[in-house]
Amino acid sequence: MSELRQIAFYGKGGIGKSTTSQNTLASMAHYFDQNIMIVGCDPKADSTRLILHEKAQSTILQLAAEMGTVEDLELEDACKPGAGIFAPEAPGGWINCTESGGPEPGVGCAGRGVITAINFLEEEGAYEEEGLDFVSYDVLGDVVCGGFAMPIREGKAQEIYIVMSGEMMAMYAANNISKGILKYANTGGVRLAGLICNARMTDREYDLATALAKDLGTQMIHFVPRNNIVQHAELRRMTVVEFSPMSDQAVEYKELARKIINNDMKVIPTPLEMDDLEDLLMEFGLEEEADEENVGKAAEA
Repeated sequence: MSELRQIAFYGKGGIGKSTTSQNTLASMAHYFDQNIMIVGCDPKADSTRLILHEKAQSTILQLAAEMGTVEDLELEDACKPGAGIFAPEAPGGWINCTESGGPEPGVGCAGRGVITAINFLEEEGAYEEEGLDFVSYDVLGDVVCGGFAMPIREGKAQEIYIVMSGEMMAMYAANNISKGILKYANTGGVRLAGLICNARMTDREYDLATALAKDLGTQMIHFVPRNNIVQHAELRRMTVVEFSPMSDQAVEYKELARKIINNDMKVIPTPLEMDDLEDLLMEFGLEEEADEENVGKAAEA
């Protein structure tokens, strides 16, 4: 039996992290026979919808509230098998899905849902299921909140993949997440395993993502091109590998899946200072050379 690998996808909100993670994990299961448990760590509970073909899965916190306490929950109540080609009886690998959930907007700490969910899954033996190859955490935002930092802080996830783009705030979030990994690297054993550039069609985006990865001491493990077929698949609550398995985008996710399965580059990152990050963006994204005299000036007519 191979050793269980625990990975996590982090990234700025709205970067396409949940979409990227689900399409990648779907390819890992379908093409490479990997058995996976997804732990959604976002109050929106959208980390598993494409695997389940549902709008949103009932979360651990929702179910616990309905039953009284989390101690009244059974694992089968909160952990659902994937639909279609990801079901246990289907050929290839299977995917199990669970969502941590969170409080209503504006009430309470959303990060506590992550803590409650992971503790529940551990106590119920979810990580000990026979044949399980990967546990994947899909985590909201960056690591400012202690709850969302739990997969890093407590050493649950050993490999962190940061979904980013050539946009300034996506790069800032990637750098900030790297700071969190650095903080807990020596105590929890967590490592940065690579950047996934989910393309936004910004200027020199590939070069910029590659340069940021180099400065962080890691790799850009894959550049995912922008393709509207991803949105078409999402409208049917499906991954691309199901919706259009012969498409170019399905090939991209298959290649990213292969790279993650075979990845042995896990590093302690070297985060940048803010000035260095801005210089990098200006060098690759806005101008050939950074010119402080142009900061704050409108574009010429």
